[in-house]
Amino acid sequence: MRIILVTGAGGAGRTTVAAASALSGARRGGRVLLVSSEAGGLLGAVPGTRPTPVADGLWAVRVDSGADFRRELLALQDRAGAALDLLGAAPLEDAELTELPGSTHFALLRALRDAAAGDWDTVVVDLPPLRDALALLALPAELRRYLRRLLPPERQAARALRPMLAQLAGVPMPAQWLYATAARLEEEFAAVQAVVDAPTTSVRLVLEPGPAAEDTLRTARLGCALHGLTLDAVVANRLLPAETPDPWFAGLVAQQRKHLDELHAELGAVTELPHLGADPRGLDDLARLDPGPAPDAPVPAPATEWTVEDLRDSDGILVWRLPLPGAVKSDLGLVRRGDELLLRAGPFRRNLPLPSVLRRCTVSGAGLTDGVLRIRFTPDPGLWPTTG
Repeated sequence: MRIILVTGAGGAGRTTVAAASALSGARRGGRVLLVSSEAGGLLGAVPGTRPTPVADGLWAVRVDSGADFRRELLALQDRAGAALDLLGAAPLEDAELTELPGSTHFALLRALRDAAAGDWDTVVVDLPPLRDALALLALPAELRRYLRRLLPPERQAARALRPMLAQLAGVPMPAQWLYATAARLEEEFAAVQAVVDAPTTSVRLVLEPGPAAEDTLRTARLGCALHGLTLDAVVANRLLPAETPDPWFAGLVAQQRKHLDELHAELGAVTELPHLGADPRGLDDLARLDPGPAPDAPVPAPATEWTVEDLRDSDGILVWRLPLPGAVKSDLGLVRRGDELLLRAGPFRRNLPLPSVLRRCTVSGAGLTDGVLRIRFTPDPGLWPTTG
């Protein structure tokens, strides 16, 4: 199964390109599902969890984040019911619940997990604008790390005492449902992370050639590299006709072509889609915006590669080699936290676990050369055996 995650600059037409990509895959003979949270989507899916047939080989599902939020919160309330009763809490009712900001992210992740479990050849997901999308895709790994820090599984040694304490108190002990909830969330987040990290999952970036296009591309390449995501295609959307007798319109075309040439120089291959002269309506308009078939397998992203090079003669070892295209030196920051490194690159942050050979080493420097970050470590005294 191929999963294509479509994002881009706000207003660049990512929802349109996602729908066109899904239609393109269906017309080439596959079973394709489009997942979107946008209201009034181009394919007319009604809110809910069941896919709506749209055309031969094409289905669409529109995520209802409000319903998802209420369902999850009421389920959590039911699981914690005994403890809440002990506290004298008044239960919440479905009708009084208002969706909180950020709930769309969790609903989209659940929809992605459910779609990946279905019988589809391709799943196309219409994600939020670029920075929100990258934060969304990094969310499962970060939440799993939070859970492990706040509720370490190895700290459950007193589990055997909880039934006895529960009998004495007459209600389940809060720690019991708390750890059970944490285990359930860990399982859910792990399932979503497995989908995001799969080699057949890739990101498709939508740009409208203009002054902000290069910055958007730089941000996308940096975020994808830092989080191990594959960028399989860049789509230049809403390209104006090259020939026009109108001098004012010709100036807009010249500016757009200049930025398009810069994208080609940077990337080599860019998918070009025309401006239709109006907002697309229906399948016929989407068919005119065919982005082409998805690659059978996306080109693997540069791997986050741990390499240990023995440099003891210079009293250090060079260990971390991480491609970070789009980063500049002033954007980088490193903090050692126990057995992890907190790496800040531009607007993004990622916690990187240290391999065992480096846990007795001290970070002594870092440098970025040709888009590759190299972190230098100095071994603690006694790490290396002395030789006569």
